[in-house]
Parts: sequence; C-alpha cells; structure tokens
Amino acid sequence: MGLRPGRCYNNKKDKTRYGAKSHMKVHKKKRAYTRVAVRVPSRNYIGASPALRIRQFNMGNPQGKYNMVADLKVKEYFDLRDNAIESSRMAINRKLVKELGKDGFFMKVRVYPSNLNRENKQAQGAGADRVSQGMSMSFGVPNSRSARLRKNQVVFSVLYNKGEEEIVKDALMRAKSRFPADVYVKFHDDIKSVGTVPAKKIREIKVDTTSDAEKKAAEEAKESEAKTDDKTDDKAEDKKDDSKDAKKEEKK
Repeated sequence: MGLRPGRCYNNKKDKTRYGAKSHMKVHKKKRAYTRVAVRVPSRNYIGASPALRIRQFNMGNPQGKYNMVADLKVKEYFDLRDNAIESSRMAINRKLVKELGKDGFFMKVRVYPSNLNRENKQAQGAGADRVSQGMSMSFGVPNSRSARLRKNQVVFSVLYNKGEEEIVKDALMRAKSRFPADVYVKFHDDIKSVGTVPAKKIREIKVDTTSDAEKKAAEEAKESEAKTDDKTDDKAEDKKDDSKDAKKEEKK
C-alpha cells in the first residue's frame, strides 16, 4: 500500500484568520504524543519507532574557507516527512557536486524528524468495509517520521564562496517540488549561524610505487648479502680453531 497524504496526520487544534476576508490560516497543532524512551522503556508513549531514512546530515568539505551562507526556509507551518527531506537532500547534493565539486561547498541538514506518524491499516478495494471493521479513531501503528516546521524555519544551509549564488539557489530550489509548502532562499554572511561544523578526518594510505623488477633486485641483493655474511662467519670460526690448535702445540 502506498503512502497516505500528509493531511491524514495533521492534528489541528485551533484556527485563526488574519482579517475577515483573508484566506490565510494558522493552525496550532496538538502536542506530539510520540515519546520514545530508550533507557527507560516503561516510559514509552510508543513501543517502537520507524527507522530514520536520512542517510547523512553533513555533506561536502567542512574544512573549506567559506564567506557566504544560503538558507532554504519555509513559508508556512507544516509537517515534513523524512523521505521528503532525504529526496531533496540527494537532489541538492547531486547538483552542487556537479557544479562546484566535492570540496567546493558544505551543506548541513538543519531539521530532525522526531515526530512519529501513526496509521490504522485497513483493507482497500471492493468489499473492504466487510473485511476491516475496526474501531473508529484508533491509536494506530507508527509507520513514518516527520519534522514539525514553523514559519521561516531553516531546513538546509549551504556554505559557499561569493559569486556562486545562482548555482546554490538553483540547487536549493530543487526541493520546492518535494515540499508540501512554498520555500525561499536567503543569502547572508553569518557563518556562525550554521552551528558546529564537523572535523573532516583524513586517512593516510602509503602506496608502494616500486615495480616488480625493482622488488626482485632488492630481494636478490638481500640474499647475496646474507650469503656473504655466512661466509665471513665460517672463515672467522676456522681462524679461531686454527689459533686454538697452535696454542695447544706450543704448550706441548
């Protein structure tokens, strides 16, 4: 069965309007009833949580010297699923790597899908009402994760150098078709607003560039040196034996 639309999981509590004829609405959502206690399982609100679909939160080169920041922000209050975040992350990262290279930028995911969506599975198709006659307004089973976003919240941040605004904006706006609400890009130079930047670990690997012929020559040289050392040791031992015999004859 495919994914249900996001409106199935919205817990709307209150509605307010801006003016009598305005169509804009603000929905105050209920508190998330999705606590998962790892250390104390008896305090769980939900027994198990679905796996996180976001593969990584930091991409690019964190050690680069950047002077500009581009933030992708949302214009409304809504819930964003983790599969939408992962899909947009892959699209943005692919575009930036193609245009700027792997070490020409740094991107960070600024949200975390901590909210759990519940679903009461029911049969679909002809005659489904006779098969699945469960209770109404049931609690359901957790099936996905989502991040609760507020208005003007940052979802992605990209560090780059000045003069690359068009490339970065084109890459970030690829997430627009994957979000259920409108987004926009804001440029500024406050790099500290991104938060902590991870340290890039570089592993040194020693590569042996010598050819097979050189290796064979070195092995032959070592063998010849070992043979010469054995010969010198044998000669030294023979000399010691001769000197001992001569001393014995002189004593006699």
